[in-house]
Amino acid sequence: MSILLAAIVPHPPIILPQIGQGQEREIRSTIASYREIARRVRELAPETLVIVSSHATSYTDYFHISPGKKARGDMKRFGAEQLQVNAIYDEEFVLALEKNAKRAGVFAGTKGEREKALDHGTIIPLSFLAERDLPCEVVRIGLSGMDAAEHYRLGKCIKKTAEDLNRDTVVIASGDLSHKLLESGPYGFHPSGPVFDRLATEAMAQGDFLGLMTLDSTLCEEAAECGLGTFWVLAGTLDRMNVTSELLSYEGPFGVGYAVAAFTPEGANPDRAFDVLYQRAERERMSGVRAGEDAYVRLARQTIEAFVRTGETPDLPEDLPEEMTNTRAGVFVSLKIAGKLRGCIGTTAATTESVAQEILKNAISACSEDPRFDAVRADELERITYSVDVLGKTEKIDSPDQLDAKRYGVIVISGYRKGLLLPNLEGVDTVEEQLKIAKRKAGIPEYERCRMERFEVVRHT
Repeated sequence: MSILLAAIVPHPPIILPQIGQGQEREIRSTIASYREIARRVRELAPETLVIVSSHATSYTDYFHISPGKKARGDMKRFGAEQLQVNAIYDEEFVLALEKNAKRAGVFAGTKGEREKALDHGTIIPLSFLAERDLPCEVVRIGLSGMDAAEHYRLGKCIKKTAEDLNRDTVVIASGDLSHKLLESGPYGFHPSGPVFDRLATEAMAQGDFLGLMTLDSTLCEEAAECGLGTFWVLAGTLDRMNVTSELLSYEGPFGVGYAVAAFTPEGANPDRAFDVLYQRAERERMSGVRAGEDAYVRLARQTIEAFVRTGETPDLPEDLPEEMTNTRAGVFVSLKIAGKLRGCIGTTAATTESVAQEILKNAISACSEDPRFDAVRADELERITYSVDVLGKTEKIDSPDQLDAKRYGVIVISGYRKGLLLPNLEGVDTVEEQLKIAKRKAGIPEYERCRMERFEVVRHT
């Protein structure tokens, strides 16, 4: 058995006495649990320690594995430059992992390193695990913007690599939970914060990796979670294995959730193939989504599916409601995968003869011309969810007091620069946030005065 232990740990800088200056005493249970994990790791004496950190180099569509022979890091940015950690990388493991990922079709490798120094999500676990010197070599991996199944598949590659090399391995998933547990916390409070932490810790205690993989994406975003992707990778390293699961502690006195959990493999169990179970659950969920589509969303989806597969613009269906064919308006078409934006293009006013034609035109642009994303691939189509916003007439306003981030979209204008933000967006809860983002999109400095317009939308999802 090559995976000896897998553990979830947080990485609050304040947990280190040099930084906490006594405040660390408020998370005694977390510290005690961390020390217990460290004791078990030293007792197991692994040859390789794989750390998956939510603060290591990350890309939208690629898992970065830190290259080279070694790396060091310090906590200077947290006021403790004297606190330094060194790590020797397991180059043989990294090379084998790259090969296994390539064979499995997982986009992962050592290219594109942006920062060689160890991140605090790596430094803090290593600070607990090391007595004088770290007793084993390290593999450090960052996250990606891909879905739970891809993170799980990377975990399976880690497991296979450990088995191929006959390498006794411990896996550490370094990530915090919600950052929105208290108004006094760094990101304020959101009701989804405590809900996310309750569901996540219940899943940890039960070894319910499917529960972690199927948490609602809106809930996760509202909770401002940090470590979920690392937990998905950890789950994959225990693919098709029975595990003894222990939630050693959970605390959140500073407004951020800190969980420590341990998972010990106990033998094979083919029923615990959570990537398969996740994909089955996703197909069932998407089938329900498709069944609930209205004519607006269905037109956007069918247009994109036809265009991506054939490269040609389809004709409008003949059975569309009159409200779509006899009215004109600006329209935005948005695409998401696993709750994350995959494309969004729209028009603030009508540019075609009908709402239906506006949807068709902007749907094609959203899947192929959004400069922030590559064109949508055919293999992504079954995972995309759509929304269509039909814009009402714009009206000039004199003050932010006339805005409501949930009810009104906003257009900011300064000279030739113009930025628009739709209303009722996830994570945009205040007018101040709405204006800040709209100005940023327009290239208007935050402090600069500008003209403003507001509008209402009818959102179809």
